[in-house]
Amino acid sequence: MSTPSTVRAALVTGGSGGIGRVAAERLAADGFAVAVQYAGNKARAEDTVAAITAAGGRALAVGGDVADERAMSAAFDAVESAFGGIDVVVNTAGIMILSPVAELDLDDLDRMHRTNIRGTFVVSQQAARRVRPGGAIVNVSTSVVRTQLPGYGAYVASKAAVEGLTLILARELRGRDITVNAVAPGPTATPLFLDGKDDATIANFAKATPLERLGGPEDIAEVVSFLAGPGRWVNGQVLYANGGLA
Repeated sequence: MSTPSTVRAALVTGGSGGIGRVAAERLAADGFAVAVQYAGNKARAEDTVAAITAAGGRALAVGGDVADERAMSAAFDAVESAFGGIDVVVNTAGIMILSPVAELDLDDLDRMHRTNIRGTFVVSQQAARRVRPGGAIVNVSTSVVRTQLPGYGAYVASKAAVEGLTLILARELRGRDITVNAVAPGPTATPLFLDGKDDATIANFAKATPLERLGGPEDIAEVVSFLAGPGRWVNGQVLYANGGLA
């Protein structure tokens, strides 16, 4: 059995549901000890931990607001204490509020900015300081940065910032043997995506891809697994996982 100093460990923000939960379970199946970060739903995070441990993996739940640097420093401390270090950080925590630019409540803009931009920055900052050589940082953007659908202006603005941060951090970590990439999911069947959409809208999104289906969280987790493990020559990139959506 591995000793704590040789365990490969991953921290997944937003790991209690959606893409985050499936990514955490996939990384555990890949052999990582996984820390499941949550902000408000401890029970769901503990459910994820229970599912991982039931499958023979190793996991723990860590709480805290991703935009709070003290909370995230403590979360990283907890992971290092439990597993001996951190090798992979996956930033899936995010919120999406849709509205035409002209009608958006600026409080909603601030909420998205805090979680999607500041949160990703805070976690990336900790990761840049702590991830061990041979590790990876994986952020989450959106394919709508490229498809530019009306109503997504504020959300896309936040995710475009994530992409910019990702590409620069990859270059700042020169010589550290740490890759930094972003995954840009297309329409994926998660509560975040499905919320507020009627059946006709969901069907139209599914038909928009050449594969004529929505993605599943497991499709995105597959890309995360690649970037966290064997994809060592992929660095400073945004990978569009969207079924061929233009």
